[in-house]
Amino acid sequence: MNSMKELLDSCSAIFSHLPYPTFLTDKDGNIIWFSREAERHFGYTFDNIKTDYPPLFDNSLQGHFSSLFENLLHNVEPIRYDSVLLYHENGEQSKASLLAKSFTFEHNRYVLFLVETDHIPNSDSSSFLELQLLKKNLSESFMVVYLDREGLITHANTQFLKKSNWTPKRILGKSFWQLLPDTPDNMLVADKIMKTLNRGERFQGTVEKTTKDGAKYWVNLLAMPVADSKNNTLYYLLLEEEVTEKKLFQSRLEQIAYVDMDTGLMSRYRLEEVVKEHIVENRNFSFVFITIDQFYTLKEIFNDQTEAELLIEFTKRLKVYFEETTIARTGRDEFALLTPLSDWYIQGFTNYLKQNPIYLNNKIVPITISGAITKYPEDQQSYIHLIKASNATIQKIKKEGGGTIVSLSQSDQHKLSRTIQIEKRLLEALNQNDLHVMYLPQKDVQTGKITTVEALVRWEDEVLGVISPEELIPIAEETGLINEIGTFMLEKCCEQASIWQSKGFPIKVSFNSSIREFRDKNMVKIIRKMLEKYNCSPETLQIEFTEKFALEAEAEKSIIQQMQKLQADGVSFVLDDFGTGYASLRYLQLLPISQLKVDKSFINSLMQQEKLQHLVQGLIQFGHSLSIRVVAEGVETIDQYQLLKQMGCDAIQGYYVSKPISANEIEALLSKDAKTVKNI
Repeated sequence: MNSMKELLDSCSAIFSHLPYPTFLTDKDGNIIWFSREAERHFGYTFDNIKTDYPPLFDNSLQGHFSSLFENLLHNVEPIRYDSVLLYHENGEQSKASLLAKSFTFEHNRYVLFLVETDHIPNSDSSSFLELQLLKKNLSESFMVVYLDREGLITHANTQFLKKSNWTPKRILGKSFWQLLPDTPDNMLVADKIMKTLNRGERFQGTVEKTTKDGAKYWVNLLAMPVADSKNNTLYYLLLEEEVTEKKLFQSRLEQIAYVDMDTGLMSRYRLEEVVKEHIVENRNFSFVFITIDQFYTLKEIFNDQTEAELLIEFTKRLKVYFEETTIARTGRDEFALLTPLSDWYIQGFTNYLKQNPIYLNNKIVPITISGAITKYPEDQQSYIHLIKASNATIQKIKKEGGGTIVSLSQSDQHKLSRTIQIEKRLLEALNQNDLHVMYLPQKDVQTGKITTVEALVRWEDEVLGVISPEELIPIAEETGLINEIGTFMLEKCCEQASIWQSKGFPIKVSFNSSIREFRDKNMVKIIRKMLEKYNCSPETLQIEFTEKFALEAEAEKSIIQQMQKLQADGVSFVLDDFGTGYASLRYLQLLPISQLKVDKSFINSLMQQEKLQHLVQGLIQFGHSLSIRVVAEGVETIDQYQLLKQMGCDAIQGYYVSKPISANEIEALLSKDAKTVKNI
């Protein structure tokens, strides 16, 4: 098969004659082929069954079915689902068993479903006819070989004979082992296949074969035992599809992928394998990562041909200086080395370049480099962490002007190792609910009452100790776990807001969200569902986001629409860290912002700098001109509070009001406010 069309045509040719409803889905569960028997049995046509969520299944089971489907995609064996409720086009329901098998075609995963119901015809004549049709279609679509229980060939179809150059008489009685090249590796493969069949199991995989004349070819092989009603094995059936051209093409791609075509060096794909091999063998080495400084500035001076010559000349110098060293090109201007050489020798490469400059068009090219040395196993213990340490070092060097090769300091290595540990333990912490929430009170300047609290995630790990939000959130964003933390915070905020609401405390709960979360088109549904779960009023929920979020959101219509829907429900939005981000303020017009927070960096030196006072005064007036409440963050002294009050700031938060405290401590503050009002 060379195309999806041929695959679907084969499905139709082979399976449409079966008395079982059959259909084929892509990796997302969308039906891409529906058999004639399936159309007859369920009443749907193919046109009205190929929807985002097939009407065969109950929508309420979508999440459950999705998890089962994900498991199915990663399972090479067929899976059976019993007592599945299916819906017919006329609204009737029936229970059936589903037999599902996933497979890969042209690098994509598909799943074939066979439906077993109580309404399948079962006459002997019908079964015999169907089996004959199935046999005919299989023989037309595949190379087919029958083996007896000893592995001797008892029959082969025309397609197999044509490919293998055997005649019908000569092939009979030949051993299965004779169909494979006579090499130790291939004999092991043959042994594995026969042992699998002898256990009554199926084998599926790509196998190297040989013709009568010794020419080699490749097939996708499906080998299966055929048993009688008493489960006694009768014979073995082999279905083969030739994939020689595909295999050769794949080998060529692997060769290209392993060699950088411009320099002849090892590619980054091969480098990763070599590093992992070194680690498995427990070999000590230095991982040296080198970049050419100002490469893109140099590129603008030269044309593409000259750029290629520059890279070749640079590669020559690497090879001459670093003898008996594994060298790879990992990017346009990036190189990596695995070497046992000492640091002082590695660092001497910068002087070597000065003494052996590169000449292009009879002119010296002023090349300098930045490099990072990371040792295995002293510094890092895996390929990905060697790369991370190298990138951290390179960034630090480039900020300092570049032109040198250094090792990451011990303190920086310690920070990186801690980051790696946090990455490893964060998922476990989420699974075990080790995260908890603290609340930072916000005081209304006019009334002096606590009107809002900001929910802050806290994590105290038994191994790592306390992990602050400043440390946790960037790592969560990098690892993609920020969504899980966001969901955790949303649920805790809705739950706590509902509790306070039921106790008669009129207080809003605010939490931070990310652009990644709002790119999920179901964000509105998720928030509404959580509010409904805890019977929480939308008016008590506030969502905070940064100026970076705002800038990205203004360019994405779907995000703006989601925010507007939530605002219509009663949820309010707060712009956090205002004044520290981007110059564009267009997002203030587009996004439903009801409140902005002046960043604490402006408040810290408020009493010492008159210009800063004018700036904060301007920010407050600017917010009020747009009918937006203004909150000052990081207020720590009574002088700051009184000045902000004079400026007309609406609310403050910071240690002057309170440090982050527990929900019970918040209730104590709210009760105190209530008593004060009552006494007045």
